[in-house]
Amino acid sequence: MLLRRPPANDERPTAAPRGTSARAPTPPELSRDPGGEVALLARIAERDLKAFEELYRRYHPRLTRFLMNILRHPQLTEEALDDTMMVVWKRPEGFNGASKVSTWIFAIAYRTALKARSRHDEPVEDDGLETRPSGEVGAEQQLGQRQTQAILMSAMAQLSADHRAVVDLTYFHDVGYREIAEILDCPVGTVKTRMHHARRHLKAMLAGQLTDWL
Repeated sequence: MLLRRPPANDERPTAAPRGTSARAPTPPELSRDPGGEVALLARIAERDLKAFEELYRRYHPRLTRFLMNILRHPQLTEEALDDTMMVVWKRPEGFNGASKVSTWIFAIAYRTALKARSRHDEPVEDDGLETRPSGEVGAEQQLGQRQTQAILMSAMAQLSADHRAVVDLTYFHDVGYREIAEILDCPVGTVKTRMHHARRHLKAMLAGQLTDWL
């Protein structure tokens, strides 16, 4: 997967032509919000249930994958997903605009997952995780994706939850290291170190399989 290219930092607004009025500057939080998620949160703050349902629909598949990779059990994943979205519903004002909405929501999900793990000293592994299709691709792609996931998830299961989180966010959600650091609440250097060790262990465990993917 390719990371999206961020907008250039040195872009400057150009002067409006004569006879026309200059446009009002776009607030920073909206310039990072092409999907209108900041507006959805504003509506949620006003207790707009339809806005919450839309945000839930958008994030359900992404959070399910992320939480499943950390918790490795469908029931715990479902509970953590519901708890995460309840925080969004009850405290939308917790988003201060300093990051993307997705960064804020994934950070909530990560903290929720850590709490869920702490309540279960011996989490039950989901035997069907490696072969369960994600539901995000067409039927013609699911077989190949399922085979790739079976190999990769089996190897990822041997990593710690923190290492799985970094790998999942990097490869499945196209998230950069700085944003991952915000989500996991740790320095960027820590993210890079975890990714380095995770890739090294994955390559060793995969023994030549999917090494181009890594």
